[in-house]
Amino acid sequence: MKLSTIIGLSVGGGVALIFALMLGLPVYSVWQQEKSGQARLAEAESSRRIAVREAEAKRDSSKALAEAEVERAKGVAEANRIIGDSLKGHDDYLRYLWITGLESGSGRETVYVPTEAGLPILEATRLK
Repeated sequence: MKLSTIIGLSVGGGVALIFALMLGLPVYSVWQQEKSGQARLAEAESSRRIAVREAEAKRDSSKALAEAEVERAKGVAEANRIIGDSLKGHDDYLRYLWITGLESGSGRETVYVPTEAGLPILEATRLK
């Protein structure tokens, strides 16, 4: 092969390569941007799904905590009812507990004695 043929083929190949790059680069750029957009969209959808799952978990947790609080309140109410029922008609025992409480106290307690109207006698000036 002659040198001029080799140079001609090289120049022709170079021109063809440049022409192919000129046509291919814009197409590649568009394809690359499309793939980048698809990746961002997939990431956004994944983040949204994670946020939704976290919100659902918080909602479920809140419901469970609320149900637990309701059950605890029911237990407290039942205990109060049982205690209240057991104290009905036991005024002497309650008076005894009150007196023993006064005896075992430190002496710094303030005791309010109810009057006939059921109101305590207040000693507002005693502690001055």
